Amino acid sequence: MQYNSQPSPLLTTNMEKALATFSASTATAILLLASTLYIQGVEGSIGVNYGTLANNLPPPAQVAHFLLESTIINRVRLFDASTEILRAFAHTGIEVTVTVTNDQIPHLTNIGFAQEWLKSNVQPHVRTTNIVRILVGNEVISTANKLLIASLVPAMQTLHTALVGASLDSRIKISSPHSLGILSSSSPPSGGKFRQGYDTHVLKPLLSFLRATNSPFMINPYPFFGSSPETLDYALFRPGSGVFDENTKLSYTNMLDAQLDAVFSAMKLLGFSDIEIVISETGWPSLGDSSQVGVDAESAAQYNRNLMQHVTSGAGTPLMPNRTFETYIFALFNEDLKPGPTCERNFGLFLPDMTPMYDIGILRSTVAAASKFHHATYISVLTIGLLIISNNG
Repeated sequence: MQYNSQPSPLLTTNMEKALATFSASTATAILLLASTLYIQGVEGSIGVNYGTLANNLPPPAQVAHFLLESTIINRVRLFDASTEILRAFAHTGIEVTVTVTNDQIPHLTNIGFAQEWLKSNVQPHVRTTNIVRILVGNEVISTANKLLIASLVPAMQTLHTALVGASLDSRIKISSPHSLGILSSSSPPSGGKFRQGYDTHVLKPLLSFLRATNSPFMINPYPFFGSSPETLDYALFRPGSGVFDENTKLSYTNMLDAQLDAVFSAMKLLGFSDIEIVISETGWPSLGDSSQVGVDAESAAQYNRNLMQHVTSGAGTPLMPNRTFETYIFALFNEDLKPGPTCERNFGLFLPDMTPMYDIGILRSTVAAASKFHHATYISVLTIGLLIISNNG
């Protein structure tokens, strides 16, 4: 059978329109798919806590260079405002969070002290070091120190006034990290409540301050400390039956989500569900006492690897879906001078010589390999798409 090699002008026009539509839509779909495959990674969401309670740590300049050149970590939280460390991170672009130590909080309620603290600890570095946040204390409510607790919000407000005076308030935000000890109830997650007394007298004004200054509420959730032999899989993000919240009819597949949602529920109860939550500390030790369960390098690697994937996936939590969480892993190094049980000295991701304790995919060599794979996939998909369009043309 022979076909007319000269189709009618009307048929030709319709065919060209259809082909153009197909080609454009196909190309768009392929490029979107390629972009999805290519633009992946956790850079920009994962930070690390840089503690220094040890006598065997490398010089800060070496640490800053290592983080910049060899890892995907681009956020660092300090537990003080060390001049040496702040100088070490100059010109790296890495976001740095500094801390006013707990003992200084009562003094910080004085505007003169706040201005002097800022002038001595922050202002000399702002041109070269990317300081983005000042934390006023750490887990202050858990200290049960009445003076510290009563001074916390006034200190934050006074320090903010000092930032405004130095024209730094738009660049540097103020917050304060809390342990889960601020909750009187955390199970089920929808029933999360702040401890009575602290809820209205401390946390409500603190949350009001955070809302007014567009700052996040910072929390230190540790599934490790909430786990038992029966809940170890749940704490480590392993597959299992999970937990069902009868109030919301939502299922929880991991303990971190349940802890975060308990905090969210407590905030919502006070009318502050709009404030961002940042995970200022979480981690898993690679060594502990014999009485502790799941304390080994394999479990630590599994927790931190699954943590990174989860908080950057965009899945969110059952009560906070479709979102990511700025997260700081505890900690950069083991700290051999920390008091307490063995596990407290063994949360580090790296040895003092920068050797990883275990692989969780934060070294740039790993990222480079993944990027090559994504790039190859991108080119392959794009080539296939162009061939489809070419063949249909």
